[in-house]
Order: sequence, then structure tokens, then C-alpha cells
Amino acid sequence: MSAIYKLLTRWWTAFALGASLAMLGAAHAFESFGGLPPCNLCLKQREVYWAAVAIAAAATFWALFSRASRGTPRIAAFLLAAVFTTGAVAAGYHAGGELHWWDLPATCLAAPTTSIDLSALTALLDGTGETEGFASCGDIPWSFAGLSMAGWNFVISAALAIFSLLAAKRPKDARAPRS
Repeated sequence: MSAIYKLLTRWWTAFALGASLAMLGAAHAFESFGGLPPCNLCLKQREVYWAAVAIAAAATFWALFSRASRGTPRIAAFLLAAVFTTGAVAAGYHAGGELHWWDLPATCLAAPTTSIDLSALTALLDGTGETEGFASCGDIPWSFAGLSMAGWNFVISAALAIFSLLAAKRPKDARAPRS
């Protein structure tokens, strides 16, 4: 177990890159194959993972191609902790709004699921067009084990933030010796 922990903390940015890409892939799968359009807050939560991908990819690339024998830079792990904490806050806010603990902003009802063209707007004004549904941030379209997608995103983002801090504060014995 200790060897796995040392490996994870030493190359945390590579694992964070994989986890972020997996979360983005899962969100895309729910949208494409599950028919669940994202709301505005869901899209904001994806932006956090894109930021994590950028940081983790750059740090991992640097470590691999600069022959960094000590693993990925610790500053990248601190940055990832900040990014994943931001994601946990956004997901927690979204999950709390879904549970009606607080009101969500009005922009949560303003994201159409399809593009709108001029003929569709004219048909709506004439009263002959059909209205399309909007993805509401306050609805829970899917849940597992009592948690919505935003709730699971909160749990995963918080775990990634904690592990990023552990990787950034890893003890010296977890780092590779200098050659």
C-alpha cells in the first residue's frame, strides 16, 4: 500500500490528468448517450476539469521530457488542489440548489438544449412553433445511491483536491532520490 501511495503522490499530475479526462468523458457520455443535456452550472463544472487537464498535462509533459527524477512539480499539485477545490465548491453549490437548500441564479433556466434560428423565433412569435425544454439546474435528472450528478461531482472533486494536497505535501521519502 505504501508503494502505491508513493507512486500516486510522486506522479500525481499524471493521475489527475487521467481522472479529469475520465470525468469529462463521463459527462460527455451522459449527454450524448444518456440524453441528459447539461445545465449552465454543469457546464461551469466541466470548465474546472478542463483547467485541471491543462495544468496536469503541462506538468506531466515537463516532468517526462525534462527527465525530472523527482516526479512532477509540487507547485502543479498545489494548483490542482486549488482547481479541484473550486470544482468542489461549484458542485456543492449546484447540489445544494438541487436539494432546494438555496435558490439558484436565474441563468440556470436560460440555456436552451438546441440552437435557435430566426425561423424558430418567428414561429414562436406567431404562436405556431413548439417550445423546446431547457435544462434546469434545479432538476435532478439522474441519481445513484441518493446523490445526483452534482453530488457525485462534489465528492470526486473534494477527494481529488485532498489527494492533490497530499501529493503537494508528500514527505521526502516519497520522492525519488537525486541522481
